[in-house]
Amino acid sequence: MSAADTSWILTATALVLLMTLPGLGLFYAGLVQAKNVLSVLMHCIAIACLVSILWFVIGYSLAFAPGNAWIGGLSNTFLASVNRDSLSGTIPETLFVMFQMTFAIITPALMVGSFVERIKFGSVLMIAGLWLLIVYAPVVHWVWGGGWLAEMGVIDFAGGIVVHITAGVSACVIAVVLGPRAGFPKNVNPPHAPWMVMVGACLLWVGWFGFNAGSALAADQSAGMAMLVTHLSAATASLVWLVIEKLKFGKPSLVGLVTGTIAGLATITPASGSVGPIGGILLGLFGGVICYIAVDIIKHRFAVDDSLDVLAVHGVGGATGTLLVAFLAAPALGGAGLAEGMTAMSQLGVQATGAVAALVWSIIATLVIVYVTKATIGLRASSDDETEGLDYAHHGESGYRL
Repeated sequence: MSAADTSWILTATALVLLMTLPGLGLFYAGLVQAKNVLSVLMHCIAIACLVSILWFVIGYSLAFAPGNAWIGGLSNTFLASVNRDSLSGTIPETLFVMFQMTFAIITPALMVGSFVERIKFGSVLMIAGLWLLIVYAPVVHWVWGGGWLAEMGVIDFAGGIVVHITAGVSACVIAVVLGPRAGFPKNVNPPHAPWMVMVGACLLWVGWFGFNAGSALAADQSAGMAMLVTHLSAATASLVWLVIEKLKFGKPSLVGLVTGTIAGLATITPASGSVGPIGGILLGLFGGVICYIAVDIIKHRFAVDDSLDVLAVHGVGGATGTLLVAFLAAPALGGAGLAEGMTAMSQLGVQATGAVAALVWSIIATLVIVYVTKATIGLRASSDDETEGLDYAHHGESGYRL
C-alpha cells in the first residue's frame, strides 16, 4: 500500500461525492421553477442513498469481480471478498470500492436533468436502481473491469463512455417516453435561480478534479496532467459558450457560460489521462462548439424536452472526447501516446466501437426499464401535480417561505 496514493484517492473520493451532493443538485435545482426546486434536490440525494446500498449489495461485484467479457461475477456480492487488508493496486480495496461508488452515484443522478418537473418520485428511484444494475455495471465491466472493450484497448480514462454516453443517451430515452413539459418549447419558464446554477457548476468543476485526476488511482504525473487539462478544457469551453451567446444574442448569460463549463468537463473526461495541455484546450474548443449546436438540434429541431440538456452536454460531450482522443493523445501535442501497435485510425475504430456499443445498449435497456416502470408504478406525475409543483405535491414541502 502507498500512503501517498491512498491519501490522494481519499481526497478524490470526497471530491467526486461533492459533485452530486450538493453540486449537481444545486446546478439542476437552479434551472427549474421555484415550485420544483426541492423535488430535484430530493431526486439527487435519494439516488445517492439508493445507489450506495445497491453498489454494496451487488453493483461492485457485477462491475469488477472476475466474470466474463460482458459482466462481472458474484464473488463480491455484499463485498464478500473485500476486507480491511485487501488491496486494489496500491490503495485499500475498500477505498477503491468507495471511489467507484461515487461514480456510480453521479451517473444515474445526471439523468435527473432530462425529466425534471414532471415525473413521479417513485419512478425516479425504480429507474435509477434498475439502470445501475442493467446498464451502468455491465458497461463499467466492459471498459474498466477487464471486459471486451478493455481487451480491444479502448481509452476511457474517467468515464466518457462509462458515465457520459450512457447517462446522456438514457436520459434522452426517458425524456422521449415521458413526453415534454406543458408549454414546451415556447412557454417553458426560465431558470428560477441562475446564481444557484453557478454555485452548483463551480462545485462540479472543483469536484471534477477528483473525478479525472483521481482516476489515475495514484498521486503521480498522470494525476497532475489530468488535473491541468481538465481545468483548461473547462475554461476554454466556458469562453466558447460566452462568445457564441454574445455574437448570437448580444449578451452572454451566466447560465450559458457555466453550461459551457460542464460541456468542457464532460468532453475532457475520457481523454484526461492521455492528452497534454494543447489537447485540453482543443477539446474545450470542440466540446463547447459541438455541445452548443447539439442543444439547439435536440431541443428545437427534434423537439425533445431533454429539460436540462443531458444528452447535448454530457452524451455529445463525452462522445466527442472519446473519439478525438485518438488524435489528440499524440506525443507531438504533449499527449501520452497510444498503446503499442495502435495508429490514430485504429484507435479511432476502437473508440467508435465503444461509443456505439454503449449507445445501443443504453437505448435498448433503458427502453425496457422505462416501460416496465410505466406498466407497474406509472411514470408521469398528474397534470394537477405538475401545475401545483412537485415540491408540495410529492414531498409536502416548499423550497421558499415568502
